[in-house]
Amino acid sequence: MDDAPRTGQTRVKPDSRSSSPIGKKPRLETPLDTTTRRITENLIASTTPKKSFKKEARKARRKGLHVLPEPFSTEDVLWRDVASILGQAIVDRAVDEDIEWKSPFALKEEVELTVHSLSSNGEGLAIAPAPRHNWIVVVPLCLPGERIRARVYRHSRLHSVADLVSVEEPNNDLRDSSRIKCKYFGQCAGCQYQMLSYDTQLDLKRTVVVKAYRNFSGAFFTSYPTSFAQLNVDVPESSMPPILGTVGSPLQYGYRTKITPHFDAPPKKFQKAGPPTTARTEKITQPEWLKIGFNHVGKRDVMDIEDCPIATPVLNKAYGPMREDIIKNIYSYKKGVSLVLRDSIDVSAANSERTNPLAATETEDNTSVPCEKQVCVSDHRAIVRERVGHMLFEYPGGSFFQNNNSVLVPLTDYVRNAIFPSATAASPSERPTHLVDAYCGAGLFAITLSPYFDTIAGIELSLDSIKFATRNARLNDVPEGKCTFRAGDAADIFAAVSEFPPDHTALIIDPPRKGCDENFINQLLTFRANTVVYVSCNVHTQARDVGMILKRSEHEADQNGLKKYVLESLRGFDLFPQTAHVESVAVLRLHQPSD
Repeated sequence: MDDAPRTGQTRVKPDSRSSSPIGKKPRLETPLDTTTRRITENLIASTTPKKSFKKEARKARRKGLHVLPEPFSTEDVLWRDVASILGQAIVDRAVDEDIEWKSPFALKEEVELTVHSLSSNGEGLAIAPAPRHNWIVVVPLCLPGERIRARVYRHSRLHSVADLVSVEEPNNDLRDSSRIKCKYFGQCAGCQYQMLSYDTQLDLKRTVVVKAYRNFSGAFFTSYPTSFAQLNVDVPESSMPPILGTVGSPLQYGYRTKITPHFDAPPKKFQKAGPPTTARTEKITQPEWLKIGFNHVGKRDVMDIEDCPIATPVLNKAYGPMREDIIKNIYSYKKGVSLVLRDSIDVSAANSERTNPLAATETEDNTSVPCEKQVCVSDHRAIVRERVGHMLFEYPGGSFFQNNNSVLVPLTDYVRNAIFPSATAASPSERPTHLVDAYCGAGLFAITLSPYFDTIAGIELSLDSIKFATRNARLNDVPEGKCTFRAGDAADIFAAVSEFPPDHTALIIDPPRKGCDENFINQLLTFRANTVVYVSCNVHTQARDVGMILKRSEHEADQNGLKKYVLESLRGFDLFPQTAHVESVAVLRLHQPSD
């Protein structure tokens, strides 16, 4: 049969029909030599490059060796929460007695627990009840103070992971099931917080930022720490400003402008047999084994999900016919597929230039809002168009752009106000005149902030991103020469803006989840832009990087009498309501050491 891509196909997904939860393997009971195990843990965690970490970890596990989590991974963030609850003395004692991997629970054992708190990833954390030794049980979808039943399925370092069986005594001050708008909530891994009020969600996300800087702002040394004492080498409290409340999203449902449902290929026996003979004459029904949607909580297998309440209506409307097309042609798929659906202004309704007329309506405050038809783009090579305020942005469907359009105006306004603080307005001669937008992507910050600077440069390693950012500058009538996008050499990225006056330059960095590497931070400290705004989708790597900037900057100030960076403000932004994820914006500015 034809193996051509079908509607919405973007990339081949590995063939994975396993229905077992992640990591649900029998625990190795053979005792290990403590010295050998400790050396292996330290070696893998501290010296292995990120790209080969998983490969080396798999090798170690095959040898029966325990492996610490990849630094700054989801598992590592969870470990910090576990260690924080137990406390340094208990962790150190468990290490000394070589019991930190010896769970007091059997696999598949059901246990009654009281939830202590929530992890930064949104799971409930419960302390094992007496007479069991000090141990944490990680359970999704439960809340502090609740009495629950859970079934243990995996063991790790000083904690076990369990499925939620039932909530025996709910926390009615927090839990309200009437708030839940998705019938798959509690099964689908996409959301964690639908039973909570939105104010509670924002408070929890502020706590994640607080914990990230407490646990990770000291992790700027090359050797990754293994002792609990080293984990707390953080930035001094005196260097931390009050962490502000999380900025909420204007939309809490129907906000996601991108979703990526996926499905597996037919099992081999069905591929070989082909479609049922009745399917050639009758309406094709969805086979029982075909699931199109998103992953189960704690598992690799796919749930069949027909719509997603946090996705925009445009995407949900397109998703139904797309599912029908997949069901109709499922026997032609040889491998699993991940789809992409993106909400876009209909580019075909007008030419790609902003000067083309668009119908508009007047709002109550007499502002003109374009009436633009929204469509779903399902081809990763097709052009997606979005409006942020009065600015337009275009980019390929498969490339990165923020997935919650409703919060982008508050976010870009906040960054602008951080660079030009009105309460402490500097004299015109001291105001920033130049902007460097590192990791600029399609030019979101460079273009939205272009009216406020004389000269703007976006820096990117991706030539394709530079092409679209340049295109977006023209699309928004940014004067030629005012805003340019330049290819940066990773080894000397600021060479692209060597003519910019650092004292009058603001720097925005918005890196991927892995954050900035040490080489980039060294260059940042050499360039010494007066203001740095660090926007992050991973507050834990941001905390590490900010800690490095503050510490090294302070050292240079002590040694050479230079100005040092001060963390002026820090707050989260909720780009993904109903989930545990939070983004973060940190503002740093050069100050005299005596300030």
